[in-house]
This record gives sequence, C-alpha cells and structure tokens, in this order.
Amino acid sequence: MSQTVDRALALLAELAEGERSLEQLATLLGVHKSTALRLLRSLEQARLVHRDPAHRYHLGAGLFALAGRALEQRPVRRIAAPHLAELNAATGQTVHLAALEGGEVVYVDKYESRQPVRMYSRIGLPVPLHCAAVSKVLLAGLPPTERRRLVGTVEFTPFTARTLTTPQALLAELDTVAEQGWAQDRGEHESFVNCVAAPVRDATGRVVAAVSLSAPDLVLRHEQVLALLPRLLAAAATVSADCGAP
Repeated sequence: MSQTVDRALALLAELAEGERSLEQLATLLGVHKSTALRLLRSLEQARLVHRDPAHRYHLGAGLFALAGRALEQRPVRRIAAPHLAELNAATGQTVHLAALEGGEVVYVDKYESRQPVRMYSRIGLPVPLHCAAVSKVLLAGLPPTERRRLVGTVEFTPFTARTLTTPQALLAELDTVAEQGWAQDRGEHESFVNCVAAPVRDATGRVVAAVSLSAPDLVLRHEQVLALLPRLLAAAATVSADCGAP
C-alpha cells in the first residue's frame, strides 16, 4: 500500500474516534501540517471528511453513502431483514446479524432492544473471535483446517472471568457449537450480557452469517435468554431457507 493511501486511511481511522484539529492529525501522522492539510483537502473533495466552522475535522457524508452501498452488496442482509425485525419485535431484545470478512467477524445489521438497558454495539465494528456467540457460530462453520488457522490468530484478551483464554479451550467450544448448531456467550465479552447465536446457511450449506439475541442480566437472566433459543433457531432456519439452504 502506498504511503499516501496509508496516511489517508490512518486519518479516517482517527476521525472515526471523534473530531480532531489539523495539528492533532499532523502529529498522528508524524508529518508537517501542510502535508496533512493536502491529504485532508483531497478527502474533503471526495466528501469523506468535512471541516466545521471551528476548523476541526470530522468524517464526511460520503462515507455514509459508501457504507450504505457496502451493506446493499450483502444479499444475506436484505434477505434476513424482515425475519430479524420480526424476531426483534417478538422478543423485545437486541438482534444482530454478523458475517466473517477478512478473518474478522463484523456486525452487518442490528435491531435495537426496546429495553432501557441495552448492550453497546455498532454495525461495521469487529467482534472478538474468542468470546462472542456470533463469532463462535461463524468459526464453527468453517472447515477444520481454516478454523484452526483463524483460532491461531486470536489474541485471547480476558474480557471477563468467563472468557476463554486458550486456543485449546476455544477449539473445544467450537466442536460443541458445530455439533449442537448454536452458540452462547454467557458473560464472556461483557459480564452483564447474555447472548445466543445460530447459523445462516446458503444453497451450498455453507455458513454465511450468524444471527444472535442478546440481553443484559438486568433484563433477562441467562436461563431466560436460553428459553428464547427456539425462536432464534426458527428465525435462522427461515433466513437460511430464503437463502436457498436445503
């Protein structure tokens, strides 16, 4: 990747964290302000960045258009939408759709809980591979060799006392997920959130996405979330059927 592209991507990644001044962005890149300004002007022309009246920089509206087009290019998202909306309405809990992309699991759709206490997540953000229920479903759906390869790339950050912290523990968990056809996250990523997930398959039988239901402990205990598993499995099966799964 060229240095200019590298720097432009670094600017966008930094602005994703919040507004920044020209001086802050130049310092981030380790360049003179004039160099940073040239990059920012190019990004402004493409509407990927905009500058406010206080001369601080933000992500631009052009990124919304790109993000929208990227999501439109995922047919599973469009196919799943009515079924996930129905699942969300029936349970009142947060529903996610996630996919594996470039060795990362990312949320590609979300239906927010109607409860005042909710889990934090955002479409497009990566999800930890070793503790999220959707990640376990997607990893368990891979051929064994590819599954082991990806597990070998994981940084086993111990988010909570329940987080799996070794490749051996994760691989054993994935074997269980592959056998039973669903996964759970019982306070493994966030200690107060319980989650169950199920696979979505395409016409070849390949796992192409994962659907999950999540709820904080204050709203539903772990056992109550597990009680919603039949609804989740039914929704995932319907989406799979609409994707052509046998």
